[in-house]
Amino acid sequence: MKPRFYQKLDETLFEGELDNGLKIFVIPKKGFSMKYAFFAARYGGCDRRFKLGGRWVDTPAGIAHFLEHKMFDMPDYNAFSVMTARGAWPNAFTAYGMTGYLFSCTDAFDECLRTMLDYVSTPYFTEESVQKEQGIIGQEIRMNENNPNRVVIQNLFKALFKSHPARESIIGTMESISRITAQTLYDCHRIFYSPSNMVLCCSGDIDPDRVAAIAQQEVAAPAGEAPERDYGQEEGPLPDRVRIEASMEVAQPLFACGSKVSFLEDPREWTKLLFAAGLGCELLAGEASSLYADMYSSGLINKTFGIGTMSLPRSAVAIANGRCAEPMRVVERLSEAAERFEIGPEEEALFIRLKKTAIGNFLAGLDSVENLCHTHAEGYFNGCLPFEYLDIINEIKAEDAAAFIRSAFALPKLSVSIVNPLSGRPAV
Repeated sequence: MKPRFYQKLDETLFEGELDNGLKIFVIPKKGFSMKYAFFAARYGGCDRRFKLGGRWVDTPAGIAHFLEHKMFDMPDYNAFSVMTARGAWPNAFTAYGMTGYLFSCTDAFDECLRTMLDYVSTPYFTEESVQKEQGIIGQEIRMNENNPNRVVIQNLFKALFKSHPARESIIGTMESISRITAQTLYDCHRIFYSPSNMVLCCSGDIDPDRVAAIAQQEVAAPAGEAPERDYGQEEGPLPDRVRIEASMEVAQPLFACGSKVSFLEDPREWTKLLFAAGLGCELLAGEASSLYADMYSSGLINKTFGIGTMSLPRSAVAIANGRCAEPMRVVERLSEAAERFEIGPEEEALFIRLKKTAIGNFLAGLDSVENLCHTHAEGYFNGCLPFEYLDIINEIKAEDAAAFIRSAFALPKLSVSIVNPLSGRPAV
């Protein structure tokens, strides 16, 4: 494991790579009682179509999430039960572009690390267990379909994108998961859980060389062929649909409006754009902005209103959402403000405060072993490690954020998703 010292942060990152391609990052935190490990695959809800061995393969929506659910079952033990019995807190999640397995503990770190690496690397599925899981995940799907907060965001993605797989829910549909078999899971595990497609990140009062030695012993699979991923046709800046509506049991309309953020191939520039986008969203209509204050004081929005960005594989989305009586009026106010947005003394002062807050939040995250592991996995998959973020944030100018505002919230680029009350009038 080779150390890399970041003087500005007073942090050391240990980095290594096994012969089979597994990347390892360890961030030691001397004196910390909590230890954390994160084992992640670059495989998420959007990785449904890929090319392997010269052949294109299509898989059902929800399969990455389904596979994550099944990985805790081993032929002779349940990994979750074993790790909790040792006093650890294991968990897992599936995002749009990543699946992660994790645990935190104060004792028995080596034993828990061995167990996690073992069960994530060892697929074990039967048709009977797959059918049982289809019922369990089916309940989760029905809950999501009845959750207006999830529906309003998923419908926004359906309106924004023509072909990007983010149009479909990460957990899939009842129809899509019915097509998942044990063999499908084995195939996807072999392809995407290859060591060369994964990263292990650990932090706490731990020995980097010890982590690497355990990984060398437990992750024995050879490097696999890297699949070519297909995230759909080039989208372009305009949405597929301007507006999409649904009716559900809500007391007041829910809305989400947003636009697509065009992907940049350079990892550092893409990271810089996402930071500038986040600052831009806050500058336009965050809680410290004059627009937010005006809309809130007039009763147009309430405390449910929020604005920010969401990153996706080879894309991102700028989103404003909340509950209010007049969703379209909020959209109009946002687009009108964005169209005439300029950096004056008031905006410059707010930008400086927002930038200092972003830097403060970044520095505070250095004391979280969980944050360190997750951001290093995400950064590795995206091509830009988080200890570079401080320099990137410092480079961003107010006009960078203003340019994003004028582009992202221009009316022609916006889609609007609304969930209306069942018995109420359509949103105005």
